[in-house]
Amino acid sequence: MSGRRRASDEKRRPSLFWPAAAIVVPAVGWFAKIEIEGAEHLPEDGSYVLAPNHYSEFDPLIVAVATWRLGRAPRFMAKESLFKVPVLGALLRGTGMVPVARAWNSAAAKQTLQQSTALVAQRRGVIVYPEGTLTRDPDMWPMRGKTGAVRLALAAESPIPVIPMATWGVQTILPRYGKLRFFPPRRRVRVLLGPPVDLEAFTDTTPATLAAATDAVMHDIAELLGRLRGEQPPATRWNPAQHGQTETGRLEP
Repeated sequence: MSGRRRASDEKRRPSLFWPAAAIVVPAVGWFAKIEIEGAEHLPEDGSYVLAPNHYSEFDPLIVAVATWRLGRAPRFMAKESLFKVPVLGALLRGTGMVPVARAWNSAAAKQTLQQSTALVAQRRGVIVYPEGTLTRDPDMWPMRGKTGAVRLALAAESPIPVIPMATWGVQTILPRYGKLRFFPPRRRVRVLLGPPVDLEAFTDTTPATLAAATDAVMHDIAELLGRLRGEQPPATRWNPAQHGQTETGRLEP
């Protein structure tokens, strides 16, 4: 499957995404030949939360280009602090990126509710990395996730669909914490989307429910990655705390 579909209204409307795509899409095309499967699972219209795995600093570009090719504008959930940076903050706001607070408290809960309501009202999607940082799993399987994706999805009056996504092959372009490889160009990168995660059993936003819902999302992402790799994913997700590792930031060797 080529991964190309009819463009949605949000892609056809002039926006800051147009000049960005004119630069980013050809540049990424030098590095990667992106093959997309499961395109039918990404809604052509309406809100969604797209949840990919994360194992290379380059994979957000792959996810962005794949999302654009599928006819949707690639909006990410980004650290709240980035919105305070001059110029960058204006660009993030101008493209509809979604700020996320690191700490989970009543103010963050209110912010999440507002963001969720806006996504539904504006019929937009957002890309959220549930792991929050590059996986610490030594074999690059998805590790334990954070609750941001499901918090956003469950905050809506009618839950927003969470679409799991897995990519594989990006590590041949930029290894985790490694150096960018320019040659050979057009390395094969596979992208696989799955059906929306079944979150019907998760009817509240208590910490236990959010953790269980996140586990369900990470399970589906790992299953998709297993299909791409032709391997069986681990039964449980890697927990950095159990291995003396920090949950966020660069993992030092």
